[in-house]
Amino acid sequence: MNKLWAPWRIHYIQAKKVKECVFCKIASQKTDQANFILYRSQYCFAVLNIFPYNNGHSMIVTNRHVKSLEKLEDSELLDIMKTLVKTKAKIKKILKPEGFNVGINLGKESGAGIAGHLHIHLVPRWRGDTNFMPVIAKTKIISQSLKELCRQFKKK
Repeated sequence: MNKLWAPWRIHYIQAKKVKECVFCKIASQKTDQANFILYRSQYCFAVLNIFPYNNGHSMIVTNRHVKSLEKLEDSELLDIMKTLVKTKAKIKKILKPEGFNVGINLGKESGAGIAGHLHIHLVPRWRGDTNFMPVIAKTKIISQSLKELCRQFKKK
């Protein structure tokens, strides 16, 4: 039997489950580089997903801890969409994907990992990017470190 090692996953597996919201914690900190924050706006921020589906998988996260779209003010909704568009344009310029998936998982039952804090997933896509690895080996190939991608995002 072949083995595929993913040593970075051990931190996630062994980490103590925290009661505070990770997005609220990140929003309140000023360590954008360490948290892989790409951009901050008035009501939200764009951040790289530390457990990405693909290279460049980002999230647009509300500053305010809300779990549903209905709880947002119109100004927040507009800011979130503008931040999504800005982040998508930057990722397109840097990584040159052929498409994007944009999605919101509302509630734990829909697949939200952090169900209590609204966030939008932005996933760059390339032809053939799902290859056989996720299906057969349950392994994702991520071609670039989050640190390097975050550095590129800030540079352009």
